[in-house]
Amino acid sequence: MFPETVETERLRLERLGPDTVDVHDFYAVMSAAEMDEVTRHHTQTRHETPKESADYLDEKAEQWENGEAAQYVVRPQADEDGAGKFAGVTGLGFQWEKRTAIMGLWLRPRFWGRGYSGERAAALLELAFAELDLELASPEHTPENEQSKRAIEKYVGRFGGRYEGILRNWVPAEMTTTGEAWNLHRYSISREEWRAADDDETVETPDVEVRYG
Repeated sequence: MFPETVETERLRLERLGPDTVDVHDFYAVMSAAEMDEVTRHHTQTRHETPKESADYLDEKAEQWENGEAAQYVVRPQADEDGAGKFAGVTGLGFQWEKRTAIMGLWLRPRFWGRGYSGERAAALLELAFAELDLELASPEHTPENEQSKRAIEKYVGRFGGRYEGILRNWVPAEMTTTGEAWNLHRYSISREEWRAADDDETVETPDVEVRYG
């Protein structure tokens, strides 16, 4: 149902699961001290044991098979600093009854500030609209996450989307790293807005290649 890989000029997105990612390599990333900084504004948490990483990969594989979510490892392409390295995780969660995809991303600190968020967003929008025929894609961020705010506003504006507003207490306390419910700022890009931006020669949008199998 979902493509195994999605590529842009600088990034390669590969399906996240136990058959495509070595669990020990994954645990090395997920248990590193830098994850405390990464997870500060995310529901993702630092892994304490290899089994936790194995269970996480199994869960993502099950969500993939059930059509609930499509999660990908982000890797820089050959000409990038850190080429082929595990840079982070991105993907889409689906609200099929609403024809909507929820966009998500986290990156390791060494890959911040490169504009990868916007380039990865272009890949996910191609997947959501051109491959899965959805009608809306929605990125979100917590009020304190200024870095995500800047990145999201930039690519949402480029693709003709809009800011929808704040969702109060949207993330339950049991899912957060602080033990308190979190608000979320929500944005949206429609398929029509994405197509208009793609057809506008004055708007710079990266090329995206989707591969199944």
